[in-house]
Amino acid sequence: MKIDKLDDIKNLIIQNENEQVEFKETTGQLERGMETLCAFLNGAGGTVLFGVTDKGKIIGQDLSDKTKRDIVEAVRRIEPLTAIEISYTAIPDTGRYVITFHANPQLSARPFAYKGRAYHRIESVTSVMPQEKYNLLLLQRGGKYGWEAIINENLKIEDLNANTIRGAVRMGVESGRLPETTMIEDISLILGKFDLSSGDGKLKNAAAVLFGENLSDYPQCLLRMARFKGTNKDEFIDNQRIHGNIFELLDAAMTFFFKHLSLSGKVEKLYREEELTIPYKALRESCINSFSHRLYHKPGSSVSIAIYDDRVEITNSGTFPEDMTLERLLGPHDSEPQNPIIANVLYKSKVLESWGRGIGLMISECRRVGLPDPEFHSDGAFVQVVFRYVQDTVGQNPTVTPQLPHSYHTVTPQVNKVLVAIGSNTYSTKEIMELMGLKDKSNFLKNYLYPTIELKLVEPLYPEQPNHPKQKYYLTEQGKALSKKG
Repeated sequence: MKIDKLDDIKNLIIQNENEQVEFKETTGQLERGMETLCAFLNGAGGTVLFGVTDKGKIIGQDLSDKTKRDIVEAVRRIEPLTAIEISYTAIPDTGRYVITFHANPQLSARPFAYKGRAYHRIESVTSVMPQEKYNLLLLQRGGKYGWEAIINENLKIEDLNANTIRGAVRMGVESGRLPETTMIEDISLILGKFDLSSGDGKLKNAAAVLFGENLSDYPQCLLRMARFKGTNKDEFIDNQRIHGNIFELLDAAMTFFFKHLSLSGKVEKLYREEELTIPYKALRESCINSFSHRLYHKPGSSVSIAIYDDRVEITNSGTFPEDMTLERLLGPHDSEPQNPIIANVLYKSKVLESWGRGIGLMISECRRVGLPDPEFHSDGAFVQVVFRYVQDTVGQNPTVTPQLPHSYHTVTPQVNKVLVAIGSNTYSTKEIMELMGLKDKSNFLKNYLYPTIELKLVEPLYPEQPNHPKQKYYLTEQGKALSKKG
């Protein structure tokens, strides 16, 4: 914004001092003016006027070569180096000038500091920025400062789940988002191509979040889930805490939804189409957004899912991008991922379907089945998505696991994973679990293998002898057809 006319200055003065305008009588107050300019850079931009009283009266000031040199020197002390628009507007018949410093918003470069100290602006007051806010802005800057990009010297490839990495690569290859040659590459090369390691092979925090198996250093890789009785938190029916990487947490979240949300069905042509109380795609997209866009730097943070009789709330630590209004989020917009490394891996492995369309997908899915649009809330520390539904659509007995769907469109992600793992081969329980990166056998049998057998998608070699020592499993023709569709 070029400010070089007296009318421009008068228009600014009309606003009085506020979050983006400051008056100083002379450059004798240059230090305080620079602190305020730094605060503007850490906010939405702003203008400092020298030669204007705090009452808004234009008095101007003398302008010498020394004054100009002092100004240049002061601007150089702002870090990181940035462009400041400086203008000198003459006051007619006085030989005096109004000196204007203007800073455009530069959200991706924050935080800024003047003489090594950061400042922020609250209404018309400039003050030193709290450490917590400084750290948050530093993390939001991304690049080498983002939490996901920080190297963890103690994190080793052995701490990651190789099967989960291979599974992500396989999905990426099948979707055309990764070249086929990626399948045969060494794990360390894959991590490098995913930007999960540095040039010398040291692993970034993002590697643990995505593929970690040993997550003792990452208590924030946590999903809390509860099914409450009624419409408040007074009493819960089910309460779970799952610690794991994003792929494990997404599986756990969707299993929880299938356990506690009712299925309803309608006949479309020759097939019965079954829907969860809230569309599966909308819930899945909301969870993916929570895992990929949340702030991970606080060890005590988590993602939470709360199911009530009339709504589902999905909450994560974080906030919307500062320049992204809710109105803009609800319309067409570019994706601005909080964690671009994590989001990129999820996109390449086809977990994240596309950039910037998640909210639109949630809304369209809810409208498709006649539900209210999901609600999006943020208080600056947390982002929450609320899906509401009519109470009489909720299952009468929420403690009973609903029947699994019988049509392709609503087959659970756990079933799909089993189909992908087996493919055209015949494997034992142990071999399938190893391919999928699972260790809990009871969980695997209950949520993965048994449902595929119930749906007649998988059959055992020895159906009459379930505990046969050489028992293995293969896809039925129906399972093979479904696997090809997926």
